[in-house]
Amino acid sequence: MSAEIKSLIDQIRSSAALLRRRLDWDTATKRLDELTALSEKPDFWDDPQAAQAMMRERQKLADGIETVEALEKEAEDAGELLELAEGDDDMVADLEASLTRAAERAEKAELAALLSGEADGNDAYIQINAGEGGTESQDWASILRRMYVRWAEKHGMKVEEMDEREGEEAGIKSATLQIKGDSAYGWLKSEQGVHRLVRISPFDSSARRHTSFASVTVTPVIDDNIEIEIDPSDVRTDTYRASGAGGQHVNRTDSAVRLTHEPTGIVVQCQNDRSQHRNRDQAWQMLRSRLYELELQKRREVADASYAGKTDIGFGHQIRSYVLQPYQMVKDLRTEVETSDTQGVLDGDIDRFLSASLAASVAKGEDDAEA
Repeated sequence: MSAEIKSLIDQIRSSAALLRRRLDWDTATKRLDELTALSEKPDFWDDPQAAQAMMRERQKLADGIETVEALEKEAEDAGELLELAEGDDDMVADLEASLTRAAERAEKAELAALLSGEADGNDAYIQINAGEGGTESQDWASILRRMYVRWAEKHGMKVEEMDEREGEEAGIKSATLQIKGDSAYGWLKSEQGVHRLVRISPFDSSARRHTSFASVTVTPVIDDNIEIEIDPSDVRTDTYRASGAGGQHVNRTDSAVRLTHEPTGIVVQCQNDRSQHRNRDQAWQMLRSRLYELELQKRREVADASYAGKTDIGFGHQIRSYVLQPYQMVKDLRTEVETSDTQGVLDGDIDRFLSASLAASVAKGEDDAEA
């Protein structure tokens, strides 16, 4: 029992040390003191936008520092308690349970510390497009949409549907969701790519196995701290009658808005509101988001032709496979993480994939920096 406790203590100490390094401890504590001093000045709130940005930065630093200090203290106290608990099985069991919870908190803190990108803390847009294959692929696209909605709900995030194109018989041709929650973009950005499904099709009377594809694009909701300039003359605006749910009003008026950015070919559309003006504002926000993500792609110099729907949604481009027949397996082809709990994944249990992709991307960045 003592060996298990000592292992947990070492794990917590290791996590605390790692978090210290990622915070750049001396720089972080100095910056926290600076922000605290600034927030106490009488004119601090004269510029509310700048003040809010600094308060968010201050809170993030304070939370990180507090987490490290709490973990270090817990590991130190546990070492002393372990000596006192020798021979007291109940005390040892309580100590182990407490340290197990602390180790879990440390693991979550390590993952959260990886969300250091410029827009990682922002809300996210998720656009899902069915690949070739008609009804089968359109049904798969709707299953993916449900998976992301369930994931967001499990994490206390809100979901707003911005646009939807229904399939002729079932499912959806495309849909755009806005996921509102802490670091939604940071967690979901690795979901961008082609997702492949293998199953016995419920739409095939011969009960044959089908392979379907759907693409996912993830972009951050751009806030006022990130400047994206767009020349209005580069954007074509079209209005049309909204389809799907929304009542008779949306079917009688041209309330839906579609924007086409001519230089890049990026198209966004919004029909979630009865007001054309509000749909137009939201569509412009979505366009800024897509252009920002395109700029990130250029910065990373990643030849990702799947962006903006330019890659075929099919074999050779998938990031994850969901196999329901002849066996049960979901496997991420980038990280090799897999699980046989296919129903759990489709119900939104995708944290294992998100965490692995996030850790892998950070490790790659560190390796590139060392090279």
